Amino acid sequence: MAERAKVAVFISGSGTNMAALLYASRLPTCPFEIVLVLSNNPEAGGLKLAAAEGVPTFVLPHKGVPRGEHDAAMEAQVRRAGAQWIALAGYMRILTSEFVARWEGRMVNIHPSLLPKYTGLHTHERAIAAGDGHAGCTVHLVTADLDEGPILGQIAVAILPGDTPDVLAGRVLFAEHQLYARCLAELVTRETDPDWLTAQVRARAMALPEAEESLSHGMACFGIVKAKKFAWVSADHHADGKCALLVKISGLDEQEQLIESDPERFYRPAYFGDGWIAIRLDLGDVDWDDIAEWLRRSWLAVAPRKLAAMMEF
Repeated sequence: MAERAKVAVFISGSGTNMAALLYASRLPTCPFEIVLVLSNNPEAGGLKLAAAEGVPTFVLPHKGVPRGEHDAAMEAQVRRAGAQWIALAGYMRILTSEFVARWEGRMVNIHPSLLPKYTGLHTHERAIAAGDGHAGCTVHLVTADLDEGPILGQIAVAILPGDTPDVLAGRVLFAEHQLYARCLAELVTRETDPDWLTAQVRARAMALPEAEESLSHGMACFGIVKAKKFAWVSADHHADGKCALLVKISGLDEQEQLIESDPERFYRPAYFGDGWIAIRLDLGDVDWDDIAEWLRRSWLAVAPRKLAAMMEF
């Protein structure tokens, strides 16, 4: 099994979702491990559980500490533990936009409603009052806008006649414990998942003018309508164990320079010649803005002159 992703969990209370993640991580096929549990509340029950299970903990009360300083202190501990991901599990502090930006795409939260319904607090009470047939829970990426990040997964839970918010919350909690670990496992492995990586390339390639997708030699490829191909995605092609983007470059000199600069990331694609470079997508640290720029350059290299002239750069 590949090295497991290291996750830090932020809690403020009993930490039941933290516990669900922790026990899921003990399964032999789980792709993540919990390396640190942090809290702003010294009385948080989840701290005792984490410590009893051998997980390092850190607590820093927030009272009297400026929000930015508190976030920085917590983040320092996260980085010291080597965590690559953060899972919020009942953490009752709003994080600064600067903190959120630094962990964009690598911080998740679980919320007790079917977002976009009922952001914020008192979600079960509001669902019952609205006469909804179902409540539920949502796992989402964290953004600067409260409870509005991209949704990774949801489970609906029926609202029964006579339900109180507390009774409903208890049932939703069962769903939360099922959902969070599964979504986190999918998230930490998607950066090496060929289907997800291909989808990221597709979204950027198809945004270019007159782009079309086809399948060639078992690879997804992108070209300009009635013109040449400008990109290919090689996913374990010829059983090489790699997922890479193939794009046009100026020639052999640029190819050699790129490979020499970062031989793990760049390589010469078989059968494509000197005018192409392969860029590894499965190393877990893709700069997707950079990939978009590579696609744009490659598109320009094959675009008919009139079409290229119409595009503003």
